[in-house]
Formats: sequence, structure tokens, C-alpha cells
Amino acid sequence: MGQHGVSFLLEGVSGGNIHRILVDVGQNSEALLSNMGILGISPTSIDTIVLTHCHYDHTQGIVRMLKEIGRRDVQVIAHPSIFRLHFVTQPYHRHVGIMPGDSKVEIEKAGGSLSLTKDPLVIMPGIVTTGEVKRRTDFEEAIIGLKTIENGMIVDDLMLDDISVIANVKGKGLVIVTGCSHAGIINIAKQAIEVADGNKIEGIIGGLHLVEASSTVIKRTVEGLSKLNVAWISAGHCTGFKAQVELYLAFKERFSPLHAGMQFKLGSTDRRLVL
Repeated sequence: MGQHGVSFLLEGVSGGNIHRILVDVGQNSEALLSNMGILGISPTSIDTIVLTHCHYDHTQGIVRMLKEIGRRDVQVIAHPSIFRLHFVTQPYHRHVGIMPGDSKVEIEKAGGSLSLTKDPLVIMPGIVTTGEVKRRTDFEEAIIGLKTIENGMIVDDLMLDDISVIANVKGKGLVIVTGCSHAGIINIAKQAIEVADGNKIEGIIGGLHLVEASSTVIKRTVEGLSKLNVAWISAGHCTGFKAQVELYLAFKERFSPLHAGMQFKLGSTDRRLVL
């Protein structure tokens, strides 16, 4: 059941231990739970949830998912500012961040134990979050039009809460799982190399948020990924058709568009994706 939004299930194996990490929950619990059922994934098997950023199409239904997991103290990892007021004003004022039913209080009430940090956080040996991503490039900027309120003033929201997950796959390299790449995928990739102490990026999975980017930004992004020698990329959601075309032209069969129900086997570990 394909809908706008993403949710990924990472199954990490290290030292004989298996840890299942749900990265984002999309925006529709019924669709997500239906897809999980088709793929044979029980919510009760999930150990940790990572929320990559505040947008409703990645976070709506987090409380429902925690109730389906049915345990206390399920670790929920996110940036400290994820619960801020976040909205757009065009074409009219509309809240696009965490929805009221998924508030901090409701998450904790449903069994979630929040780990809110700007720093990288080790989830299990070999899998770590990026933490708040350093903005290094001169062409990757947060989407125009997103707003928040600071000191009573409406200001542009730079999406500093955007985080990703890095898996260091034995014998392969780093695999980056990103929700929307609001921080810029080149910034994210460079941070992943720094945080995970790696020098080879095996793959990138997720949204690259180039759907509204100029041709120049798309070109520079694709060039940057090529220079980083990324082995393969699977991108969709907010990536945009034009960017997907450019990625295909550059990476050929090493690029694939995301779709609901995709599964990736990396080394001895399955990374199951539910969108």
C-alpha cells in the first residue's frame, strides 16, 4: 500500500544478537501496519524507533505503533527540537510537524522512552545515528517556506532536527538510511564517514529532497555522490523525478527508485523496508 511518506525496518545482526530498528512511521498507521502484515513483520519484534525529523509524513502514528509494540521503555530516538512548532504559511497557515496525538507526553504514555540528543547515538554495535548534521556545502539548503517561532518571532526553520541512520556493514562499508535529507545528502554522507569512522559508502537509501531543487543543485548533488564513490543508491519519496533521472544517468544499474515493500540484503543482515 504505497502512500506519501516513508518507514524503514532495519534488522541488524552483530555478535549473534538481532536488533530491529524502525526508522520513521510514515503518516498512516493503517497503511504501515497492513504492509508490515504482508511482509510478515510483527510490531512486537521492534526494539527501537528512530524519527528522522518532525514532519508528519514521517512521524504520524508513532503513538499507535508504540501501542502495537505493546512494551514499556521502547527507545525512541530523535533530535531535541523535534517537538517544536513547525508550519508553512503558503498557500495558507498549516502545521506540518508532530501532530497533537503524537506529542511527547503521549509517546511516553504509550511506552516510548525518548532519547533526544544532538549527538550521534549508538543503537547497537555497527549502527549509529548521525546526530545533528553539520552544514558543510554551499549549495545544500533547507527548503524555503518552512517556519517556526523563536522568541515570539516567525523565522525560517532550518530543519536542524534532520538526522539519519548509519549501518557499518561488515565487508561492505557504510549504508546510510535517510528520511528526507533536509540537511543535504552530501552533508549527511560526509558526516556518516566522520561519525562511523569509515571511508567507503556502500549505499544510500531514502529520500533526498531534491523534488523542488534547481537543475544546478541536482547536478552538484549527483556529482558530489559520484565523487564520494557511493556504490549504489535507492532513492524516492521527496527525491523527485528529475533528480531520479540524473541519478540513473550517473549511476546506471546502481540506482533504483524506492517502492513499497522493497527488501535489501547486505552482508549477513536483511534491511527490510516498508514505505
